[in-house]
Amino acid sequence: MAGLLRRIKRLWIALGLAATIVFTAWCLLAYRANADGIRASVSDGRVDVAHGDHRWTFRPRSMRPQATGLLLFSGALVDPRAYARLARDAAAAGHPAVVVELPKRGALGGAEGSAVLQRGRDAMAALPEVRCWVVGGHSRGGEVASRYVLAYPDAVAALLLVGTSHPRDVDLSALTIPVTKLTGDRDGLATPERVARNRPLLPSTTRWVDLPGANHSQFGDYGLQPGDRFARLPRERQHRRLTEEVRRLLTGTAALPLCHPSSTPP
Repeated sequence: MAGLLRRIKRLWIALGLAATIVFTAWCLLAYRANADGIRASVSDGRVDVAHGDHRWTFRPRSMRPQATGLLLFSGALVDPRAYARLARDAAAAGHPAVVVELPKRGALGGAEGSAVLQRGRDAMAALPEVRCWVVGGHSRGGEVASRYVLAYPDAVAALLLVGTSHPRDVDLSALTIPVTKLTGDRDGLATPERVARNRPLLPSTTRWVDLPGANHSQFGDYGLQPGDRFARLPRERQHRRLTEEVRRLLTGTAALPLCHPSSTPP
């Protein structure tokens, strides 16, 4: 009997180690940017792309930069290049864009601390031509963006929250700036139930964009994230809807009086 118990114990240990290896391998592959994201992170005649200081910067080359830009905090563990197509589209339309990388520990919490907020501040300072910033984030990046707007309210002209249950720990209901939030009913991490619980923490004027069939991972160009559900909305259609909403927010923000180059800075 004792020998049988030892064999069962060894079997459970072996299965546990195998499961850990498989899960780790899945995570390493799932969070990597796919071919679309990698291609979009390379400079060309329309957009200049630079990487350094924990951020990817996209500047328009073929047209004069506008005074409104996009600052996006990536999801925890997600390769920032997974958001390169979104940032490139903004830059191709004249809006400088920056994707800020979260610390790797962000998957376990702590990504919203002062160090990562400073990354956002540094990114803004490196683009003095941008007067008004749309600040946003996907997944855990939405938490960082939520805390950023509270820490530096004068630096944010509009807020974008994508595939995230945040704000969860901070109250943004008194915000007077434009807010857009995109959700998917197949999102296995920022589930509709979690999003609904935190809805009172956003202003009543928030623009809610619910995408039937959209999941969590397809808000970026990377693999199926552990815990997510399979999407019923094609990846390209989900990306197109996201791009349309970001363009809409950038255009609306650019029309604000404080974002005109001739106006007095706030």
